[in-house]
Amino acid sequence: MSTANYSEFAERTGARPPAFGGDDQLARGLDACDAATTFFREYARERPEVVALWAFGIGFVLGWKLKPW
Repeated sequence: MSTANYSEFAERTGARPPAFGGDDQLARGLDACDAATTFFREYARERPEVVALWAFGIGFVLGWKLKPW
């Protein structure tokens, strides 16, 4: 993700980079997970057809590869 895209995302969602130093790795991981979840939800709201096609494609491939016969 480019810096410009992250800046726009941070302004829209109020996200901020984790503080380094005193925070433990788990807290930074949770911040990253929250940021990724928020970013995906914003992306899905902006481009629902792309997310739907990806979900359909992944479901199709998984169903094809995991079929019981």
